[in-house]
Amino acid sequence: MTSDAPVDARPPGGKTFFGHPRALSTLFLTEMWERFSFYGMRAILVLYLTAAVADDGLAIRESTANAVYGTYNAMVYLMALPGGWVADRLIGARRSVLWGGVVIAAGHYVMAIPARWSVFAGMALIVLGTGLLKPNISTMVGALYDRDSPRRDAGFSIFYMGINLGAFIAPLVTGFLGEKINWHLGFGAAAIGMTFGVLQYVLGRRNLGEAGARPADPLLGADRRRALTRIAVVTVAVLLVFAVLALFGLFTVNTVVNLLTVVTVLVTIGYFARILTDGEISGTERSRMKAYLWLFVFAAAFWLIYDQAGSVLNIFAADKTDRDVLGFTFPASWLQSVNPILIIIGAPLAAWLWLRLGHRVSTPMKFAVGLVLNGLSFVLMAAAAQAAVGGDLVSPWWLVAVYAIQVAGELALSPVGLSATTKLAPVKYASQMMGLWFLATAVGDAIGGQVARLAETWPEPTYFLTFGLASVVLGLGAVMFARHIRQLMAGIH
Repeated sequence: MTSDAPVDARPPGGKTFFGHPRALSTLFLTEMWERFSFYGMRAILVLYLTAAVADDGLAIRESTANAVYGTYNAMVYLMALPGGWVADRLIGARRSVLWGGVVIAAGHYVMAIPARWSVFAGMALIVLGTGLLKPNISTMVGALYDRDSPRRDAGFSIFYMGINLGAFIAPLVTGFLGEKINWHLGFGAAAIGMTFGVLQYVLGRRNLGEAGARPADPLLGADRRRALTRIAVVTVAVLLVFAVLALFGLFTVNTVVNLLTVVTVLVTIGYFARILTDGEISGTERSRMKAYLWLFVFAAAFWLIYDQAGSVLNIFAADKTDRDVLGFTFPASWLQSVNPILIIIGAPLAAWLWLRLGHRVSTPMKFAVGLVLNGLSFVLMAAAAQAAVGGDLVSPWWLVAVYAIQVAGELALSPVGLSATTKLAPVKYASQMMGLWFLATAVGDAIGGQVARLAETWPEPTYFLTFGLASVVLGLGAVMFARHIRQLMAGIH
C-alpha cells in the first residue's frame, strides 16, 4: 500500500491533510481556485455587459444581459453530463480535470482581451472546461476513500469548504479590479486564479495515487471509434447551425440564448423520458423516478430565483444601494461574497438540525421549506425595491437579509436534493443521476434567464413580489402533495 492509500490504510506518520489523504489538499486547492475564477468572473459579468461604452462596458440592455447570465450558468451545468461521460468512457477523471482547468484558464485569458467579442468566446471556453472539471473532481475526491469509510463525509465537507472559500474571496478581488480599475483586469485576475489551480494540480499529481487515473468504463476498439465519430458529427452539426444563423443574419446574442434555453429543456425532457420508459427498471424504481420528477421541478423553480443574485440583484446593488462607507464606495460585486460566507457559517447548523429531526421531516417537506424561504426573500426584495422608488438609495443590508433567507432555503433544499438523488436512483442509472441533478440547476437558470428579462420592463416591486409569491405558493403546493410524493418514493424518506 502506497502513501496515497486512504488514510485508514496508511501507516502511522504518513503525510495527511487534516487527517485525510494528502491528495485531498491537491483537489481542495484545485476546486478552490476553479471556484475563485468562476465566481470572480460571474460577479462582474452582468455589470460589465450593461456598463456604458464610456465606462468600457458593452452597453447591452439589462434584459439581454440577464438572459446571457442565466444561459451561461445553465450551460455550465448542462455540460457536466457530457463531461462526466468523457471521463468515464474516454480519458479518465484525472486528465478531464487537467484539460478542463487548462480550457477554463484559456477562457478567462480570452475574456481579459479588451475586445467586444472576447467575453462571449471566453464564456464558451469556460463552459466547455467546467463541464470537464466540475463533475470529475468530485468523483476523484470519492475515490480517495472506501465507500464505507467514516472519513468520507468529512472529506467532502472539507472539499466543499474550498468551494465556498474561493467563492467568498473572488468577488472581493475581481470586483475591486473590475469596477474600480478596468473590467478586463478583473477577468484577468480570474484567469490567474485558475492558472494557480492548474499549476498546483500538476505539481501535486504525485499525491493522487490511482484516483481517476483511468476511465471507469472505457470504450475500446470499434466502440471507441464509433463514439468519436458521433462526437465529430454532433460538433459539425452545431457549427453548421451557427453558420446558417450567421448566413441569414440571425446569429445574435438573443437568438443563441433562446436556442440554448430550448435545448436545455429538451435535453431534460428526453432524459426523463428515457429513464421512465426503460423496460429494464422495476416498478418500484419507476415510482421513485416519478417522485424525483416532482423534486426536480421544485429544485428548478428554486434555482430560477436563487441564481438571480448575480444578475437582477447585482444590478440592483449597483444602481439602487448606498455603498458608501467612510467616503469609500465599495464595489457592488462585493455583495456577491455574502452568500458563500453565510453558507460556511450555516452548513454545520443545517447538518445538525437535520440530524436532530431525523425522519420526522420528509424530503418533500424540506423542499417545501426551501421554496417558501426563497419566495420570502423576493417578497423582502419587493419591499427594498419599493423603498428605492423615486431614486432613493437603500441600505445594502436589505440585500444581506435577502441573501441570508436564500441561503437558509438553499441549505434546506440543495444538500437534501443531492442525498435524494442517490437514494431514488434506479440501479441502472445510478452513475448518471448526479448529472440529472445538475440539470435541475441548468433548467432553472435557463428559464430564469428568460424570466429575468421582465425585470427591465416590469416595475421592480411588482417583479419581485410576483415571483416571490409564486415560489411561496409552489412551496405550499409541495406541502399539499408531500404525502403523495412520499408514497411514490416507496419507503425512501
